[in-house]
Amino acid sequence: MSASRQYEIVVFGASGYTGKLTAEYIAKSLPTDLRWAIAGRSTSKLEAVAAECKALNPDRIQPAIEISTLDGTDLAALAKKTTLLISTVGPYAIYGQHAFKACAENGTHYLDVTGEVAWVSEMITKYEKAATANGSIMIPQIGIESAPPDLITWSLVDTIREKFSSKTGEVVVSVDLSGTLSGGTLATALSYMDIFSLKQVAAAHSPYALSPIPGPKSSITPSLVTRIFGVRSIPDLGILTTALMGMTDAPIVQRSWGMLGGASGYGPNFHFTEYTKVRNHFYAIVTHFGIVLAFFLLSIPLTRKIGRRFVMQPGDGPTKESARKHWTEYRGIGKQDNASEKSPRAFCRARYDGVTGLLVAEAAISILRDGHKLSGGIYTPASLGQKFIDRLHSAGFKFEKKIYE
Repeated sequence: MSASRQYEIVVFGASGYTGKLTAEYIAKSLPTDLRWAIAGRSTSKLEAVAAECKALNPDRIQPAIEISTLDGTDLAALAKKTTLLISTVGPYAIYGQHAFKACAENGTHYLDVTGEVAWVSEMITKYEKAATANGSIMIPQIGIESAPPDLITWSLVDTIREKFSSKTGEVVVSVDLSGTLSGGTLATALSYMDIFSLKQVAAAHSPYALSPIPGPKSSITPSLVTRIFGVRSIPDLGILTTALMGMTDAPIVQRSWGMLGGASGYGPNFHFTEYTKVRNHFYAIVTHFGIVLAFFLLSIPLTRKIGRRFVMQPGDGPTKESARKHWTEYRGIGKQDNASEKSPRAFCRARYDGVTGLLVAEAAISILRDGHKLSGGIYTPASLGQKFIDRLHSAGFKFEKKIYE
């Protein structure tokens, strides 16, 4: 399919904050013979992005410019021109469906950087059959939400299988990151409850709601202290608390469990939890109740309306100088199924300094050139396995694994 279409990759929404980062990363880091385009509604804005890409790397094939609205007809025409489309236009629950539908129906591979689990659930219900029938490899949530924890979990499960010939009983992931949110991320948070009811959100985020098969009934439950105050201390990870992205990442990890063998793959008693790493117990408690308060306030329409007046607007984000100082680190511990507390554990760490479009861009080139044996369907980041991890590691998102005895 790649050779028969005009482009190998199209970045849709390339004049926005995330889209521009992705286009710049492609210009600097992906193969110079790549046939690609940037797409959006504004010719002048896209020309400015193209000029920046050329300045970054003049000795490569430069991106073509494609003008496309958010209309279904325009996006169907765009999808037919490319092997793979990267959609960076959010909030996806408002603007994302036409691009998803166009790719599913036209045999075009698709990636996005959403964190809107209820929307992803809706897209799976509506378009998984079309994606399967037409050979479209579609992976939503392959940005910072939710690629790193999904890949770390896959890596831990693989290590435990290889080193101990065992299934995995529990994976705990901690996230530690610096920086500020982009305008698009803030707009998504403020619009989520306008679009989906509390019932829809609860259903999409319920355990294994996105898994293609029923999930395990885990016997692991958090302690009373963790349930009330959010605090959990794990020797290999430190002091942890409630993670804002945990609600977003867990459904994807649980879908990976179902897609990659379920009980015979990850394990029949598999359990995943994600936390935020903090300095001490005081910060853990403050962070936990801060998140609880934020969710309460976001459930009130008036609060969301007021919030839109004061937050960064979609398309904006941290400055390049500020972004270079950002960093993201995930750590994970994997325990063997039915193991004692003294049994050896698998450890995985993934860290990246800076803010770029690395994750989604490297996923795109991996799908195009790494020979994945995937048929059409709606997948998860972990479905790209070690080949994707190797690409990320080589690109600077460093993964390391070890065994703790």
